[in-house]
Amino acid sequence: MSSMLAAVLYRPRDVRLERRPVPDPGAGEVLVRIRAVGVCGSDVHYYAEGRIGRYVIERPLVLGHECAGEVVQHGPGVSSPRIGTRVALEPGAPCRRCRYCQAGRYNLCPQVIFMATPPVDGAFAEYVAWPADLAFPLPENVSLAEGALIEPLAVGMHAMRRASLVPGATLLIQGAGPIGQMTLLAARAAGAGRIFVTDLDGSRLAVAKNHGADAVLNPAEGELYEALADLTDGEGVDVVVEAAGSAPTIRQSLELVRRGGTIVWIGLPAKDPVEVSALQAIDKEVNVFGVFRYANVYADAIRLVAAGRIPLGGLVTHRLPLSRVGEALALAGERKSAAMKVLVEL
Repeated sequence: MSSMLAAVLYRPRDVRLERRPVPDPGAGEVLVRIRAVGVCGSDVHYYAEGRIGRYVIERPLVLGHECAGEVVQHGPGVSSPRIGTRVALEPGAPCRRCRYCQAGRYNLCPQVIFMATPPVDGAFAEYVAWPADLAFPLPENVSLAEGALIEPLAVGMHAMRRASLVPGATLLIQGAGPIGQMTLLAARAAGAGRIFVTDLDGSRLAVAKNHGADAVLNPAEGELYEALADLTDGEGVDVVVEAAGSAPTIRQSLELVRRGGTIVWIGLPAKDPVEVSALQAIDKEVNVFGVFRYANVYADAIRLVAAGRIPLGGLVTHRLPLSRVGEALALAGERKSAAMKVLVEL
């Protein structure tokens, strides 16, 4: 086991399968044989454009961070998870010493090492060495494919925690892509009342309907404001989650939330800054929260999936091998492909 295969991005749309040394697990780490990796929107951005905002690929990079596999070796000082254990890897390793880590908000750690964020390599490879305490064991009834989807589910769950969702509250999710779908599942498990979902893609809205959305709305097919007014007796929704990452939906979030309501921004706009109405936010006295990844969510997410509270299997629409990572990335970025969640299986 001296070498392994890895899919390496050299420049936009140039992915090469090559051999690299198998990493040695360091102190406190485990070596994990990667079995399943989900394709994230960030992977698609790096693949298509070579950058996301201030994060720029300046040297060859291995993408992929939504991952699960099996522990095959312990580093010094590690005894668990035991060898052979199936695990989901939380892909952000914080410094554990800064004020944010000490306060439990380690997702904000300035020194975090995050898979597939330049210059840190990710999980489109046969093996990854990673901190043992960020390798979360999967119960027998949770598949490796579901283990890989714990990462995007964690984003949706963190969004609900940021919103302080009250059971029975009405919720609008803007954007029915993978993160919007995960937010829908997390909101349903958290006790949301009625959940409405908007998107311009009818196939994605159909998936949301199948996962429990009470109403799905396509702004291109009717007046969105009037439809939501009818659904909420003119008040607007209690919580709006923006998961589309577009300037129009970010602006709409302020218009659609009720007075005194809550807005959660997850989506990353392609162009920034985005102009919004400060007067609307002030007049409505709304709470606006940003979501940056997640913290302290993985264990709870796995428990909810294992208990059958959150069904993840239906979100995977395409499965490809490591040798076809370039095709997987292109497929995930093509809206006409009807791809919801693309999984790379090793």
